[in-house]
Amino acid sequence: MKNTEENILTEINKKNKQHVFFTEDFRQYGTASAVKVALHRLVKRNILSRLGRGIYAQPEYSKLLNLELLPDIEKIAKAIAKRDRAKIIPTGSYALHALGLSTQVPMKLVYMTDATARKVMIGNTEIVFKRTAAKNLSYKSELCMLVVQALKEIGNGKVSKEEELKVVDLLNKEEYHKLKHDIAIAPQWIAEIMVKALPK
Repeated sequence: MKNTEENILTEINKKNKQHVFFTEDFRQYGTASAVKVALHRLVKRNILSRLGRGIYAQPEYSKLLNLELLPDIEKIAKAIAKRDRAKIIPTGSYALHALGLSTQVPMKLVYMTDATARKVMIGNTEIVFKRTAAKNLSYKSELCMLVVQALKEIGNGKVSKEEELKVVDLLNKEEYHKLKHDIAIAPQWIAEIMVKALPK
């Protein structure tokens, strides 16, 4: 009969490298303390890496870079949202970075969510989930959500011609019905930029 650590290892090996795991993923294999001890041992054996409190991943090793590759912060944030059955939207400087409107990688990622507000530390990076109204999460397109948040960060009347062209070019690739739906619920000044991506 397998012990807690062996059961957890079997479960880990079923997933791809860089998959994000949470302590509660293994609750069926033992008591909370037994799972905690087993995860601690797997970290010591370099089978798992501890990303944050109760958050782990199986690292992928790059021989070329001689480096341990771990999931990026966005993947971790999405895994947390999936676990919590929550919707999330990147905001502020991270939305700008995600769209290529800024080269600066923020040290703090702020997401709006329909779940509980919380802060999660992953190494030196803080992920902040801020609770928001359901209306702000009702966009059909993830790209449109990013555009709205990025433009809000820049500010009404402060969007340069270059930034506007970049946004319109990105939105040109979005499905028509999604774009039309999301223009209708975007703030007026942002909708006026987004509408330029609709076919003439």
